[in-house]
Amino acid sequence: MDIGIKESIIAIVTIDRNVVSSDGAPVFYAKDVEEQERIALLLSKITLGMIHDLENGCYVIIRH
Repeated sequence: MDIGIKESIIAIVTIDRNVVSSDGAPVFYAKDVEEQERIALLLSKITLGMIHDLENGCYVIIRH
């Protein structure tokens, strides 16, 4: 039996503090695009999640 959280937002990674307002998922703020991509990649590996680019300066890490 597989018990656990599925299909949920695990984290949000952004460089713009004005774009994100979240009470549910942790938000990680990066200083530039390069750091944003690195943080998103590492979080996806750690959590076994998938990275989705919202094309507004935010990456969302989701577990499907």
